[in-house]
Amino acid sequence: MDIADFLITKEYRRFEEFCNACFRDKYIGICHGVPGVGKTISARHYSKWDYFQKLGSNDLSEKENLAISKQLIASRTIFYTAPVTNTPNRIEIDLDKERLKLFSSLHQAKKTVLKTSAGYTEDTSALVIIDEADRLKMNTLEQVRDMYDRHGNWGVILIGMQGIEKRLARYPQLYSRVGFAHKYRSIGEEEMFFILEHHWGKLGLELDRKNFSDTEAVAAVARATNGNFRLIHRLFSQIKRILKVNELTSISKEVVEAAQNVWLLEMYKTYYLCHLTI
Repeated sequence: MDIADFLITKEYRRFEEFCNACFRDKYIGICHGVPGVGKTISARHYSKWDYFQKLGSNDLSEKENLAISKQLIASRTIFYTAPVTNTPNRIEIDLDKERLKLFSSLHQAKKTVLKTSAGYTEDTSALVIIDEADRLKMNTLEQVRDMYDRHGNWGVILIGMQGIEKRLARYPQLYSRVGFAHKYRSIGEEEMFFILEHHWGKLGLELDRKNFSDTEAVAAVARATNGNFRLIHRLFSQIKRILKVNELTSISKEVVEAAQNVWLLEMYKTYYLCHLTI
């Protein structure tokens, strides 16, 4: 999913408050939830790290550079995805590199906003978000704790699947520094309508709550995805194809079910191809 299409939901607001608290109080926080509910895309949106890579680019106007600079000064957040193969040494090198990149960008942002570097004082406080934290082994987690202790002005958030909070509880030195835990929940009924209105709109359609066919289609999407953010996005990729191939101008329950069947068929094909390869 393109981060530019990110929608601000109530669950994201809860996540944002959690991140702000970890940054403000310099605690270690744990964010956990089932796959696909929106943990990673929310963290990428909060950190705005994708935009910061473009800072100073010739492709951006002075106004766009200024807007990104102001966001960077406010955010001061590093987004890092833990690699599948990780060692304490690699984690330390990677995080130090990302920290230097952040403060280099921050220095440039200060000059863009203030038009001068005079009077600039470097503040090394930051929030470090580590995604896919389930991949981190005991020694690597100990390295993260050591860096957190040494820097003293970091907030750290570990994002992982449901159950990571119980696993981390087995490491008392790390867990004693955990100040907040946040469970990222699936999309609720009202938020489902809000998100689906956006998807309807992207297809050039309008979701009408008073239209029985639209309400029935929404219920079919809810059943097929169970409020899973990632699955909704994938389902609508198939719905878009079905509407185009069949030259349809509305989304009905039958269209949603057909899209779900195509989606499931592709999943089974991928599964069997993988096993044949093995």
